[in-house]
Amino acid sequence: MARSTVLTIVLIAAVTAAGCSNRRVGTPVPVPPTASAGRPATVPAPAPPQRIEDVAPVPPPALVEDAIADRTIDDLNRSSPLDAVFFGVDSADLDAAARAIVTANADLLRKYPTWVVTIEGHCDERGTPEYNLALGERRAAAVRTYLTSLGVAPNRIRTVSYGKEFPFDPAHTEDAWSKNRRGHFVVTSR
Repeated sequence: MARSTVLTIVLIAAVTAAGCSNRRVGTPVPVPPTASAGRPATVPAPAPPQRIEDVAPVPPPALVEDAIADRTIDDLNRSSPLDAVFFGVDSADLDAAARAIVTANADLLRKYPTWVVTIEGHCDERGTPEYNLALGERRAAAVRTYLTSLGVAPNRIRTVSYGKEFPFDPAHTEDAWSKNRRGHFVVTSR
């Protein structure tokens, strides 16, 4: 029996020692705030809960990243973002205004790298059909050459000459003829 008593005392001592080792030593005990100047310390009451109205979430506005990119080829060519280049009488030289237009068109073509364009060379009604076809071809080639010098890939640019066959303005005046001497851009593939 003495043996069981000793075993019980050893077990109690071991449990007590194990229980004492879980206590933290030196843990600060929070002290309640003291009253200052004779007034009791007050803890502000929490704000009452506010009602949240049931409002349907407003979806963010649709991003309009690019109004041109979603248009069909026919729509693009109907109101083309690419401007025509105009030439002087019997000339295929690009003046400063024409170079500015081609530069703006090159910027747009770099923005849309999948577009393929055809540059149509046009002339006014004066001159023989052969002369006007050759002049229209030189005009289209001049625009193409300048476009490629601005970094547009040559395989994206086609040229064709229509001579005097498709005038912008069918009148027989200098004003009409100046509109018809042009390099016209047509988007042929996207």
